[in-house]
Amino acid sequence: MSATYRALASVVMLIGFYVVALLQLAAVIALGAWLLSVTNGVVTGKLLIPLLVALGAVAVGLRRAIRTRNEPMPGLVLGDREAPQLWATVRELAAAVGTRAPDEIRLVPEVNAAVSEESRLLGLVGGRRTMYVGLPLLQAMRVDQLRSVLAHELGHYSGRHTRLAGVAYRGRLAIGHTIERISSRNPIGLVFKGYAKLYLLVDNAASRRQELEADRSSVSLAGREAATSALRTLPALDAAWSFYMRRYVEPGWSADLAPDDLFGGFAQLLHGRREEIAGLRENLPDDEPSRWDTHPPVGVRIAAMDGLPAAAVTSDDRPAAVLLADIGAAGRQLQGIVVDHGGRQVLPWAEFTAAAVAAGVQGEADHIYRAAGRFTGAAEPGLATVLDLVRTSRLGEFAEQFFADATRREAAQRFAGPMETLLDNAAVRAGRARWELSWTGPARLVGADGEPWDLAEIAKLAVSVQTVDEAVIRLRELGVDPTAATVVQRRVSGRDADLVGALANIKIDGVEHDVLVLDRGLVLIANPGKASQGEKRLRALVGSVPMAELAATHTFLPYEEMTSAEVKREIPLKATLTLHDGRRLAMQELFASELLEKRSRDTLLAVFQRING
Repeated sequence: MSATYRALASVVMLIGFYVVALLQLAAVIALGAWLLSVTNGVVTGKLLIPLLVALGAVAVGLRRAIRTRNEPMPGLVLGDREAPQLWATVRELAAAVGTRAPDEIRLVPEVNAAVSEESRLLGLVGGRRTMYVGLPLLQAMRVDQLRSVLAHELGHYSGRHTRLAGVAYRGRLAIGHTIERISSRNPIGLVFKGYAKLYLLVDNAASRRQELEADRSSVSLAGREAATSALRTLPALDAAWSFYMRRYVEPGWSADLAPDDLFGGFAQLLHGRREEIAGLRENLPDDEPSRWDTHPPVGVRIAAMDGLPAAAVTSDDRPAAVLLADIGAAGRQLQGIVVDHGGRQVLPWAEFTAAAVAAGVQGEADHIYRAAGRFTGAAEPGLATVLDLVRTSRLGEFAEQFFADATRREAAQRFAGPMETLLDNAAVRAGRARWELSWTGPARLVGADGEPWDLAEIAKLAVSVQTVDEAVIRLRELGVDPTAATVVQRRVSGRDADLVGALANIKIDGVEHDVLVLDRGLVLIANPGKASQGEKRLRALVGSVPMAELAATHTFLPYEEMTSAEVKREIPLKATLTLHDGRRLAMQELFASELLEKRSRDTLLAVFQRING
């Protein structure tokens, strides 16, 4: 019933969207006729052209929505040979809910499962069906829990939810494309935005009802315990995946490294931190229901399941991974399909972690060394520069910049923490220690024999004028030469860099520039040309040569060379960049400035926020 309701609502609301457009067109024509009767044509044109442009956006939005195809998500197609038990389970459950099994099962990297159908004639005629199964679900769930997830998705098929999803999808596209093309200050845009919110409210309400309907299949086929525990697992698994990417993958990725087995690493994390993840399952997030949600909160769904009739089923606590012939091989194949390494060095996990953590610690050390270079004027600042500050009783004065709330004496004492970072970095640079991967906690610094190295005591000695020489002696006994640890000027090139935004006619230190925002840094193109041709110039430029060539030809500022970005005004943008060498660049957006695409300014502001940490 909800599928029919959603289809009807989507069609009616979409038609209503264009009825509103026609009514506004009639109003604009009437306004134009009245204006012509009381004023001249020039004034009438100036007032009406923006409104007519907004109405033209409606036609463009509809055309783009009709022409856009809902492409399948990228993933690994699983045949009977790769997933015999998974296919057998899906066919069994499909028969139980009284629906046709999917034509294709795709393994995807998301912490989710989904189904789609390429239907025709507004869902009256069914088409090819695809089921998407997230690899993390197979890695973390029991067989009976995954059965409940699969039964839920097949329940969408039996409820005819997927046949009509295309109508809602194209409705969202048409309205979204229209809103994007209308200025926020255009009065017609305000009307359309209000209508778009109403459309989403109606469509999301129908979507939430469909989720609760599909949950019936989950409980009736897999049992209440399996269904509720699977729902509890999803937010915990999502949090674990986010933690894994943030703590284990992204630091190395930012250092131009990639792990050779991305999904295999996640399986290791799930095993190593199983108790923490079990705790997350029990502490269900207390999400408040919202009219804008497409799914009801997990707590609401679990409460609804308590009132549903459940089948008497035997629990199956085998790991869901048994449903694939070789889940490790499948994960590596999936990585090859969905992950673009972008020229990064691919390493086994132990080497990836060692290099990733070392790069991060080196970056922290470089920040301190550059500060020491500015403070002392040293051309090649390093650990020896900082130790000399200790010997000359200037450490407190230098350390004040890192501890704004401390006195000089307190800052010198608290500098033992940053000093330990410098010593860890020096030990790794000397080849005497390395960072060891741990799936249960942070990486550990270990020596060649695998035993932990703890340089905290030496760091405490190194921040005192009375004991700094003793610290140096102990370092040399460990095979670490303090004079060899210096700043590493990692001048990142534009090699394999991706463009994420661009702005034309931006003044930098009083000179007009075009600014290309790459994922690695900014390309500054001085005196680019006529201000009136900014967007056209940008489009021609970025499509003409590789980003690497532009970065090599013009001024390239890698983000790691920037120590802060002070944003004085967001629109029009006014900011000051401070570089590690002490230079300051004043950046100002002009009224003649143009954006390559409308989010370019927001992208640059997000970059500045990351630089500031």
